[in-house]
Amino acid sequence: MAPGRLTAAKPVAPLAAAEALLVERGARATRVRIAALACLLRAREALTHHDVEKRLARGGEVDRVTLYRVLDWLTAEGLVHKVSGGDRVWRFSAAGHEHPGHAHAHFQCSECGKVVCLDAARVPAIAVPAGYRRREVEITIKGSCDACAPRG
Repeated sequence: MAPGRLTAAKPVAPLAAAEALLVERGARATRVRIAALACLLRAREALTHHDVEKRLARGGEVDRVTLYRVLDWLTAEGLVHKVSGGDRVWRFSAAGHEHPGHAHAHFQCSECGKVVCLDAARVPAIAVPAGYRRREVEITIKGSCDACAPRG
């Protein structure tokens, strides 16, 4: 199994999966790291810091600053990625952590702001000038999600 990749053959509870991913990285599996990563693993869309904070608050007290640091750390470790929407709010997702270099597309609803990863979409190879090194590729498709699209 590739590092950071969960198999579909063995369904794993999000808390156990989050802890396993942290341990696999050799990182300290703190309560907040596990909870934040598990929250993102459960999510079907990218979540803002506020969204994660609200979801974690249901299970107990979460320090806002600690959560910011944890989300930044998870991003730096490649376990989650963050994407900025048109509203300039960062959203975090664990859905793409298995993609080295974060090269996949997103869909953002222009109405409600929901952002989802389009893991099945192929990102074209884009040449950069000689000597340049690509770190990330961000492609965002904007439109209306299924909940906001006009019915007709």
